[in-house]
Amino acid sequence: MTETPAMPMDPAERRRLTRRNILKASAAAGAALGAAGLPVLSTSTPAIGTRGLRAEELIPEKRRGIILYSVRDRISAAPDDSGVPYGFERVLARIAELGYKEVEFAGYNQHTSILGRQITPEEIRKILDDNGLVANGTHASINATTFTQQMDIAQTLGMKHIGTGSDPTNSSYASDWDAAADLWNELGRQARKRGMKLYTHNHDAAYSFLLDEGPFDANGRPTRSSGIRRLEYFFGKADPKYVFFELDIYWAYVARFKHQKYIDKRGFERTDLFDPILNVAARGDRFPLFHAKDGNRNSALANGYEMTPLGEGDINFQQFFETIGDANERHANWEQDTAPGGATNPGQSLDFAALSYQNMSELTIYKRGH
Repeated sequence: MTETPAMPMDPAERRRLTRRNILKASAAAGAALGAAGLPVLSTSTPAIGTRGLRAEELIPEKRRGIILYSVRDRISAAPDDSGVPYGFERVLARIAELGYKEVEFAGYNQHTSILGRQITPEEIRKILDDNGLVANGTHASINATTFTQQMDIAQTLGMKHIGTGSDPTNSSYASDWDAAADLWNELGRQARKRGMKLYTHNHDAAYSFLLDEGPFDANGRPTRSSGIRRLEYFFGKADPKYVFFELDIYWAYVARFKHQKYIDKRGFERTDLFDPILNVAARGDRFPLFHAKDGNRNSALANGYEMTPLGEGDINFQQFFETIGDANERHANWEQDTAPGGATNPGQSLDFAALSYQNMSELTIYKRGH
């Protein structure tokens, strides 16, 4: 069943609701969670003075992170007179001032004019340590040729997770996902020997439907689907001891918007609505990392959403993080691909980082306590 778009909301009212995170779970969502044997939690903030309740942070302070891709413009910037931090030393110091405790890398280079050469992983590690920051992962190129080198860098930076910003394969076919699983299982074994977890990061296409049913095309490839989604197929092929996942929450909700229909083996169109919460809650121990990326619903756009700073959009992070499992076992990295403001607003990405951290810190769950 296709979702009915919400009526337009006054921007001030939207900001009040999203920033304070008091959206309630829908009845349909609650029923689905209950049917799956998962907890159905209230996402409303209790009245001030309610007795017998204690507040807990949905994302503990030590787990609040940022992927540096969001501030890539300032990491890569040459020294300038804008007054905005540039390069690893200044940008990471600012990130720490904002309150972030963890960072996820998206490359290890800065402008060579800062040092007269490229910075080294050892120098970056010192900057992390000096600012009380922990590297929780990376978006590197994951392949058999360079994996040892990537693990060396990750270990220098103190990472417990090593990953990529792309899917294991872009294919629609099970055979290619089988081959990807074989490679990732082997690389995951290697990572585990070095004390790291190997992870892959999704975009919306990862949750589109696998082509795994006949009839077949001229090359013997299936043209229809059983209804299983690509990454869900990979879950079953990748060894849970060696292969892990970083859910990009924004792209998961884009998948919910975009990938609803498939053609079954008999030629009938079927509808299946993807649920990002159930996707994680059913296998929470396989998702150590998340991209906390927000967006406003806009059905006029191809993706159905437009990226915003965290807490300023329509994605219900309160409901999401309440439901998926132990808060101490997840790392939430804020990301906004569109954060850089360019030459006209060089401070925008760091301003958005500040706003997103504030909103992340306000995510709270209320529990009965002693």
